[in-house]
Amino acid sequence: MPLRSRVASVRILFCFAMAAMSLASSVAQAERKPLKVFVLAGQSNMQGHAHVRTMDVMALDPQTAPLLKEMRNDDGSYRVCENVWISSIGSSEEEKTGKLTVGYGAEPRGPKIGPELTFGIYMHKALGEPILIIKTAWGGKSLNTDFRPPSAGPYAFNEQHLENIKKQGKDVHESERQVAERTGVYYRLMIDHVKKVLGDIERVYPDYDPQQGYELAGFVWFQGWNDMVDRSTYPDRGQPGGYDQYSEALAHFIRDVRKDLQAPEMPFVIGVMGAGGPVAKYGPEKQRYAGIHQEFRKAMAAPAALPEFKGNVAAVWTEKHWDLELEALRAKDRAIQQEVKTLREAGRLSREDEQAELEKRRAAAFQKREREILANGASNAEFHYLGSAKILCQIGKGFAEAMVDLMERR
Repeated sequence: MPLRSRVASVRILFCFAMAAMSLASSVAQAERKPLKVFVLAGQSNMQGHAHVRTMDVMALDPQTAPLLKEMRNDDGSYRVCENVWISSIGSSEEEKTGKLTVGYGAEPRGPKIGPELTFGIYMHKALGEPILIIKTAWGGKSLNTDFRPPSAGPYAFNEQHLENIKKQGKDVHESERQVAERTGVYYRLMIDHVKKVLGDIERVYPDYDPQQGYELAGFVWFQGWNDMVDRSTYPDRGQPGGYDQYSEALAHFIRDVRKDLQAPEMPFVIGVMGAGGPVAKYGPEKQRYAGIHQEFRKAMAAPAALPEFKGNVAAVWTEKHWDLELEALRAKDRAIQQEVKTLREAGRLSREDEQAELEKRRAAAFQKREREILANGASNAEFHYLGSAKILCQIGKGFAEAMVDLMERR
């Protein structure tokens, strides 16, 4: 073959090789998806008050035993999620970062967990790729004031609120000034922290590749108790429409979060307050709260039904994850305690014999499995979902399932 022909052939082969390399590079680049980032925000129940010791009882229920296996290794140690990273503020005095595991719940008297643990586990299982969670949660905060979004406008006292302030002998203008000072503080802290993490992801997730980029893939809101019990802001609570202001503020919140984080189509999950369980199953002792709880839950879920949010906002009714068995056992135990106390107060039982009588009655009333649930199933109050890992882990999984559904719709 003439030299000129051989040179031409070499050039053609070289071009083919370069084209193949370019194509391979393009494919590799396409396969390197942006890092999925999820924001979890709210108040104390987003912090999570379930002590890790309450995880044991999950093994006693076939429905939750598989969740426990996801959170523990075969030797019983707590699992560390190698491909799920988290930055959390508000649940502890300082920011906590690292790979997702137990201990990212509320810090006092821990270690504790919140919805973040199973949310992260099941989101990773669904996506099959590394994810980053940014959690911003502070206890005892309202949407009407503390988390109030900018587009909702300033907080305004209603007539009843003003009347109550005057009855208490307080200065109206000073009260208005104090509320104005608080309004939106935690909304801004939330947005600022999300932007801080996104501005330096490698600080939290060391393996992050900046060329890969990131995507704000979803937001979960789990809050509500402080608004639900606020008689001043919601004077008609418990009545139809009594919490309409909450629905309106939450709709503003969704719009503002998407705007301020420059993620106009970001899927949004609302965790509807469900402490106490389904209202339809409330016993006589809780009936006085039934109307308030039901109306507030409806108001929380309402934004998901707005036409502008169809298919991109979902409401998760957390009441369905309430532990009715644990609640019934605790009620039965309280009744036994009251019986024994009554005997002592009537002089039929000495204080020294009270504990022995209590244990005798418990042994007769409860099976071994039930006593284990009673001893280890709860670690906090009812408004913190009993501090139950069994409840909060199902809620976190429910949030993940709702998020995956919204992402698939996109």
